[in-house]
Order: sequence, then C-alpha cells, then structure tokens
Amino acid sequence: LGVLISPLTGCEKSTQHKSNFPSVAKKFSKNTALTGTVSAKNQLITTGSVKATDSKGQQVGSTELSNSNRYKIEIPAGTELPIVLTFSPGPTSPYKESLVSAVVIPNLTTYDLNPFTTAIAQKAKSLGGYTHENMLVAAESSVHLPDENKTSGGWRGDPTKQYGGWH
Repeated sequence: LGVLISPLTGCEKSTQHKSNFPSVAKKFSKNTALTGTVSAKNQLITTGSVKATDSKGQQVGSTELSNSNRYKIEIPAGTELPIVLTFSPGPTSPYKESLVSAVVIPNLTTYDLNPFTTAIAQKAKSLGGYTHENMLVAAESSVHLPDENKTSGGWRGDPTKQYGGWH
C-alpha cells in the first residue's frame, strides 16, 4: 500500500492576503473645535488667517489671528479626514511663509502650525498622502533627538503629538 504524501507548503511570500472589507473614512462624529498656536523660529505669529480644508479640498472652517498666536476653528460633524490646516500670513505679519499641519486622527484636537509641522506634512504628502502611517513616518524621519532622549529600544516619548512635538 503506497501512500503519497505531498510536501507541505507554508505561507509563501508571493501570496498576499487582502482584506475584503472596504476602508472606512474617518470623520468627526460631532462638531469639533480644533485649536493650536502659530509660531516660527522662536517668534509668535499674531496676524494672519488659518483655514481648514477637508479631504476633498473644500474649506470647512477658518479664523483670523487677532493679536494672539492662538487659533480656534469649529469643524462640522461628519467632516472627513484628513483635514489640512493652512496658515496664511497677513499683510503686516513679519513672517511671510505659509504653514501647514494635517489632521488625521479624529480624537486629537490640538494642532500647532510651525515650520516643523509644515515639513512633516509636506513629507507625508510626498509619501502618498495625509494618512496616519505617512504622518508617523514623516515625523520619525524628521525628528532629531539628543542621545539622552533615546533608549536602547528606540525613542523615548511619542512622535505622534501633533506630528511635530514630543511629550
């Protein structure tokens, strides 16, 4: 009696398993206030405007800075992420560059706008868009930490705070 035993084949690298579930767009479930500060090169920026655009590029909110570097923008419930926050300097602003930050997580509501957040957002966009994964890669590749802030296992802290700040 001969028994033919075929060799077992394990998971092959060429076999890709894809989810049959569609990805669900992240949205704000309720009206949400986004807040933060606008600054550059150790200077507070107190004149200009901050606008928020949704995933389709439509403006969903805006505000003017009024002798303060703090902003607050109300985002309507149901707005899909990512949201791009863009600072545009006013005519009397000493800082003349636009600044950007990308909102990709609906439960984080504080986003600063500065040259560092702008560099991270631009890097994430070049990696394929404003996704949580791209923002993490962009933040981690942009951060220069002194050795005393690193551990043998990697980073100490969380690179996700506003994708531009450690806490």
